[in-house]
Amino acid sequence: MSSRTPLVAAASLGVFALALGGAGTATAADDDQAMVSVFHAVPGLTVDVYANGDELLPDFEPGTLAKPQPLPAGSYDLEVFEAGADPKGQPAIEKTVEVPAGANATVVAHLNADGKPQLDAFVNDTAKVAAGKTRLTVRHVAAAPAVDVRAGGQPVFTGLENPEEDTATVDAGTVSADVVLAGTDDVVIGPADLNLTEGTTNIVYAWGSAQDKNLALKVQTLTGMHSAPSGVNAGTTDKSEPWMAYAAGGGLLALAGALTARRVVSGSRV
Repeated sequence: MSSRTPLVAAASLGVFALALGGAGTATAADDDQAMVSVFHAVPGLTVDVYANGDELLPDFEPGTLAKPQPLPAGSYDLEVFEAGADPKGQPAIEKTVEVPAGANATVVAHLNADGKPQLDAFVNDTAKVAAGKTRLTVRHVAAAPAVDVRAGGQPVFTGLENPEEDTATVDAGTVSADVVLAGTDDVVIGPADLNLTEGTTNIVYAWGSAQDKNLALKVQTLTGMHSAPSGVNAGTTDKSEPWMAYAAGGGLLALAGALTARRVVSGSRV
């Protein structure tokens, strides 16, 4: 059984708040911290990412998934500029994000269904799964119509629209996955083998632009969901399929330090 979770859609490129909710549990160092990672899913646009006025991820390239870092719970003002642009100007994307204590979240800069850049924050489910099982989550963050996601040629998630996600608990193992236009056999991404290890949460992002023919997948894997005592703390690995471009992540250590030093006390800016 899968569970569809509609996300808060961006109404504009202005500032608006999004509470990262209470689904799932992060393994942060302290009770007042959260684990936060960032995925750049806007094709063809290298960016500089700012938080609370500090440059945190310079020259952040498309396809990069920065590894998660513990951050103090609080409100953070995120701004995304084209690389090298004046940070005093108008950002390409701007959003204030509320990070609650204990959450494990991924902030995604991506295209909406109409091809315009936006920011969305997703809570990652790190609840335990039964022995022999794994969690599979698919997030549609591409400039593309509704899609079906298949495993072994059989639909697992159907009618998924941007920026929705869908989740199911499945048997651990390797599956051949592809993405087709909803209700058709027209493959737009894949097929690709996904190694779904026992006791993990595997988050598959469909990103890019159908019009520009650069649709791709990105896989984020969180570990530590074993039901047995041998489980380890939730972490992440970053898997890129051979048929997509990938740039190695990095720079979120600076994010942790700068955000700790300069937390936003109030809500959104005008």
